[in-house]
Amino acid sequence: MARRRPATVHGSVIVDKPPGPTSHDVVALLRRRFGERRIGHAGTLDPTATGVLVVGIGSATRLLRFATAGRKSYECEIVFGVETSTLDAAGAIVATWCMDLESAEVADAASGFVGTISQLPPMVSAVRVGGRRLHEIARSGEAAARVPRQVEVYRFDVEPTDDPLVYRASVDCSAGTYVRTLGADLGSALGGGAHIRALRRTRSGSFSLAEAELPEQAALRPPGELVRDLLQIRLSDYDAANARQGAHLAADRYEGSGPWTLVDPDGRLVAVHERADGRLRATVLPS
Repeated sequence: MARRRPATVHGSVIVDKPPGPTSHDVVALLRRRFGERRIGHAGTLDPTATGVLVVGIGSATRLLRFATAGRKSYECEIVFGVETSTLDAAGAIVATWCMDLESAEVADAASGFVGTISQLPPMVSAVRVGGRRLHEIARSGEAAARVPRQVEVYRFDVEPTDDPLVYRASVDCSAGTYVRTLGADLGSALGGGAHIRALRRTRSGSFSLAEAELPEQAALRPPGELVRDLLQIRLSDYDAANARQGAHLAADRYEGSGPWTLVDPDGRLVAVHERADGRLRATVLPS
């Protein structure tokens, strides 16, 4: 008798990543748990970091690029006077400074990083240079030419703790922002150095810690959850049937620049449409 293949799983989960495992480790755990090979996530968290990790399963992995683009929120501690090789507490100490800080001075310096800024990706990041990830190049002891990138910092609030060299920080920023670089650059701006610790992502797009669960417990959600932040067009049954075959709506149904999610009368995802080369096209048709 032929062995029955397990049913394919499609959906999303919102994970509260614990400290220790990598984002890839979380994906591996979910592959075993759901019995589905096609699993990806929207935005890597370092092993020591915790918090919201948005995951797509099965055909929903095609929607992850829309979830990745949303703004992120983080909390961490910035430790002044000590620079590390990884810009966080996991690295080796490479330099120390005597720094005498006033809270108003730190807050004023932090406000200077709000807005559009240029960041140099850290050597421990997953950015590719010449086909290799920077953290792979760093482990081999080689050097790499890094290109600064433009990111947006919407909020960078700092407040003192009982330790005069440790400040709590809250950051709202665009996707692709490195909080560890933000902490290190703030240390440099104050005439010394710094690293971060206890990094926690509190929000990714509209997904917050309030709905995140540990990997072993995270509930399977519909695939359409991954595009819930996009502009939505609710279709009739007739239009939904046509859209599932790749047809487009009349142009006057689309408002804004897109992309748009098309849902049926019951709120189920039908397609994602985008504007490309001046034309509308269906970029995702869920299976």
